[in-house]
Amino acid sequence: MTAPGKSFVDLERGIFYRLAEGRRATNKRQPPVPVPARLLSHLRRWVQLGIVKDYFVEWNGKPVRSIKVGYGRAISLAKLSGRVTPHTLRHTAATWLMQAGVSIWEAAGFLGMSPAMVEETYGHHHPAHMQSAAKAIAGEKNYRQSLVISLAAKRAAIPET
Repeated sequence: MTAPGKSFVDLERGIFYRLAEGRRATNKRQPPVPVPARLLSHLRRWVQLGIVKDYFVEWNGKPVRSIKVGYGRAISLAKLSGRVTPHTLRHTAATWLMQAGVSIWEAAGFLGMSPAMVEETYGHHHPAHMQSAAKAIAGEKNYRQSLVISLAAKRAAIPET
């Protein structure tokens, strides 16, 4: 489903193109991302059944221009308190990706963030966060270590001839 100047979902390949065709990329990253399998199945079914015409998010056959009303209603129905913005969902997604053990590089690509930002802000949620250091300090033999460090230590232990 494509519309000029709008982002679109390639249902055949299962890719969501967030940056609209013809638009220039800005500092706000909007990389194409794979659509999760369960959602993709629903999107394909909706098109097949004619539930959606031109847009996946529409009201009375017209594209939704703002999510403010619907988002506010969802927050109310969920009985969430405090300041819960759409950006909160991005933080939640980043945290969940880290907790699931997704690599920082892959999570950054999916979220449209730099790997440095993901590591700095959400890296402490990753199950591997500092585990090698904890095992090493405890004297465990099976901790991961950089190959460069291992080779440098081994070379330093070999006497010069």
